[in-house]
Parts: sequence; structure tokens; C-alpha cells
Amino acid sequence: MNAEESRKRIGEVGIVPVVRAANSSEAQEAVRAILAGGISIVEITMTVPDAPALITQLAREHTDKLLIGAGTVLTHEQATACLDAGAEFIVSPGLSAPVIAAARARGKLAIPGALTPTEIMAATREGVRLIKIFPCESMGGSKYIKSLHGPFPDLDFIPTGGVSISNAAEYFAAGSFALGIGSELVDLKSLRRGEPQNISDSCRKLAEIVSQRFGPS
Repeated sequence: MNAEESRKRIGEVGIVPVVRAANSSEAQEAVRAILAGGISIVEITMTVPDAPALITQLAREHTDKLLIGAGTVLTHEQATACLDAGAEFIVSPGLSAPVIAAARARGKLAIPGALTPTEIMAATREGVRLIKIFPCESMGGSKYIKSLHGPFPDLDFIPTGGVSISNAAEYFAAGSFALGIGSELVDLKSLRRGEPQNISDSCRKLAEIVSQRFGPS
């Protein structure tokens, strides 16, 4: 899948679950719960032990069913390892030109993080048009996204950090391209209690919100 195809898929699904876990087994259980809830995208963060090996395993297990990205990618070396493992997109908490270059060299999508207008402008100088806004909720949430669209009407934003079921509709109404949701969706406590269905249920609720984002047809 090339960069534009990944970008389109992310926009269609609308939700990017961010998977952080203590180990590979826990992460795999989270991914299964996400898929069971009808969301076909996951972002495996580099904070998961041996994340590239996990990405390879997930890619083999869920061929054609799951768009797998790597998150919290900080260096060119990490980006290369994740792309070699089978990641289709790369997400960073901030702007790293070497990470963007690594993805671009493979024809894959890089989604850098930014927070301020200055950081967003720096990202556009790297040719980026899809940007993760992190940590968004602490900067004003959906109102902040709406404000950013004033000076940057041609950019697409994925707010992350504090996004949840309770405010997802507000973020879409503010013009968000998609939403990055971590612990508010990927509830490790539920997994550890043996209740992965809680994650699946949350995914279904979010999918319903996504389906309503453009209003009645």
C-alpha cells in the first residue's frame, strides 16, 4: 500500500487506535479486540517491547484485514526497522525530517506530530499535509483544531491526546481528518481483567460516530 492509499484508508476509517502495552501478547490481544469492534487500523508504538517483531507478526496474521502503523517513532533507524517489519505508516510525536525521509523513500506515509502553528509550518516545509496534533486536548481540544483550520485550511489534522468517545463527535465537527485514541480506547485494565469486549464495544461506538460525521446523506 502506498502513502496515498494509507492516507485514504485512515480518512475513511476515521479512528487510529494507539496500542501501548507491557508485552507483545497483551498488544496482540488488544489488536484482536479492536478488529472485533470493527476498526481495521492500529498504531503499534515503539514503547511496546520488540515492536518491529510484533508488527511483522500482525502483518502475517491479519493480511489485508488490518492497516498497521508504527507509532512513537523518533529516529531514522526506528522508522527503517518498522518499515522493514511491514508497517504501512509511521507516526511521530514531533517533527523529524529523517523519519519523514525514511518513509518517503519507501513510498509510505509519515505522519509527524506538531502542536503550535510554528511546528505545523515546519512540517509543511517537509512536504507534509497530514499532521498529528499532540497533545491536543490540553491545548483546547476541538476548539484548537477549529482554530488551526483558519490559517491552515489545506492541511489535515489527526488530534491525539485526550481524545475519547465523549468528545469524538466534537473533534469531527471541528474538521478533524481522523482521531488518534490511546488509553481512552485501548484500555489495558479491561484486558488484564479478561474483558477485551470493553475495547470492542468502544470501537463500535466510535465507528458509529465516524459514520455520522458528515450528517445525513
